[in-house]
Amino acid sequence: MQKVQLYGLPYCDGTKAVISWLDARGIQWSLHNYKTAGISQQKLAEWCQALGWQKILNKRSTTWRSLTPAQQNSTTTQAAAINLMLQNTSLIKRPVLETGKNILAGFDEKELNRIFKPSIN
Repeated sequence: MQKVQLYGLPYCDGTKAVISWLDARGIQWSLHNYKTAGISQQKLAEWCQALGWQKILNKRSTTWRSLTPAQQNSTTTQAAAINLMLQNTSLIKRPVLETGKNILAGFDEKELNRIFKPSIN
């Protein structure tokens, strides 16, 4: 099985939940901490294309709530959302998981079970 690439923050509860889930199943992973390592515009565009920018932009975060109403109201397109996430990486849904075939945002056990369904020999 290929190694899973996680993007998130090591202290985030959602990231910790996915790591625990993967560890319990012996699935190898590596973590890209986008708070310290940053994130590219190209990577955000890739995720937004796959899942929709509304799913990648975390409007439930304290960072979102700390934005001015004007900043929030002007985030109506993918380009605006990506620009805002580049400026404030805490606005990116956590974690984002890439398997090579699948991209998943957040901890969704049902989706994880679907993606990593054991193959029957």
